[in-house]
Amino acid sequence: MIATEKRETKKKIKRERILEAAADLFSRKSYHEVMVEDVAKMISVAKGTVYNYFSSKEELYFSIMSMRMENLLNSLTEKTNNENNSIDALKSFTVHYYMFMMKYRSFFLMYQKEGLNSENNFCDDLRELEFRIKKLLAGIIQHGIAENIFRKIDDEFAVNTILGSIYGTVQRNIEQQISDEQKTVEQERLYEFILHALYSGFQNKAVLPLKDKTIVITRTIEQSRESSSALTRLGAEVIVFPTLEIVPPSNWTEFDLVIMKPDKINFLIFTSVHAVEMFTKRCGELNIKIDFTNIKVVAVGNKTSSVCGDYNIPVHIIPAKFSAEGVIEKLSKFDLKDKFIFIPRSAIGREELPRGLKDLGAIIKSVPVYNVSLPTKEHIAENLEILKKSKPDLFIFTSPSTFENFLQILNIVNPAEYFKGYDIAAIGPTTKTAIENSRVKVNIMPDEFTIDGLIKKITDFYKS
Repeated sequence: MIATEKRETKKKIKRERILEAAADLFSRKSYHEVMVEDVAKMISVAKGTVYNYFSSKEELYFSIMSMRMENLLNSLTEKTNNENNSIDALKSFTVHYYMFMMKYRSFFLMYQKEGLNSENNFCDDLRELEFRIKKLLAGIIQHGIAENIFRKIDDEFAVNTILGSIYGTVQRNIEQQISDEQKTVEQERLYEFILHALYSGFQNKAVLPLKDKTIVITRTIEQSRESSSALTRLGAEVIVFPTLEIVPPSNWTEFDLVIMKPDKINFLIFTSVHAVEMFTKRCGELNIKIDFTNIKVVAVGNKTSSVCGDYNIPVHIIPAKFSAEGVIEKLSKFDLKDKFIFIPRSAIGREELPRGLKDLGAIIKSVPVYNVSLPTKEHIAENLEILKKSKPDLFIFTSPSTFENFLQILNIVNPAEYFKGYDIAAIGPTTKTAIENSRVKVNIMPDEFTIDGLIKKITDFYKS
């Protein structure tokens, strides 16, 4: 079995080498000038070896085209389907299409030079793949129009113009032999150009209170997507600079001991979306289905409550204030004496909530279901490069950790000096205090301690 797998792996590697060599030749010469002997010579194999994999030059040529186009379509579909809205889907499509063509330059040059006009048996298949790629982009545009995010525009015209812009950018970048660093800049310029052509808000400056503002978001990549989209729709240019990475706790022992006896739980408090997701994931791993009939579930924040709904967890209590103080105030109306309250939360969660509830007579079990760590330099290399080349107007911090990690990642010794001249937004008083302890002034803090409340406050700040 192992020997067979090794043989198959070797065959795949050799086939890929043949395809790469042929793509290089086809990109530099016309179809009729390339001979199978030339391909074999490039990778030092016999001509017969090439024929073992491909019956003819024609099959070799269209294997390159069909394989790359299928890979492109599949990856574009996967990436755009994972996005929450049309703006993010458009960005994923544009950036990935551009980077794919820059990675497979020989394929791009073949595609541009030869087109799909050759008379052969494979052409219909290639045209079908091209049609599906265009249909995917058209779907994004149509969805954006339906959401009133994109202006009304002819689908076919928009698709051809967008693809033409991508091809023109790739062609120029290949000719200029740009660096990997410059690719990042180019992909952002390309996306911004395309977005400006489609975005309906640019027709009315009144709906763009954040136009010409560059805003840095320091949440996790996952958290930043929705926030980024909301700010982009208001006209802002957003730089996502993740300072947090969510990882499982070092061990699950404490959690497992509690969740194995869910009947003992009287109140279950979720303080964040991450807590809900990791709680649900671990219960699934243990194959535990919880009956919430006798458990009152508390969700701190509307977003946390919404995610509970996604996982079929009934929410009974949402505090008016999305803070430890708000939870304590809400639960103080119940008789908590000897009631068992379970709080699955971050490993670096603060003690105000457990302490306040304990003072009300409750039995508290607060256990970590996730930890917050620094992202690796490799994961944020591109984000770091973009930040260094930009001139932000505003930095958003949504927890003390996002601020402290930002200082650590950028090796900032004097925060007051670094942030001088920038506006700073903090999601709530705890974060505001942590920032101001470093002698950095916080300009914006919402009345409602949520990302939606913060975006509203930012909008009001720049309107005034």
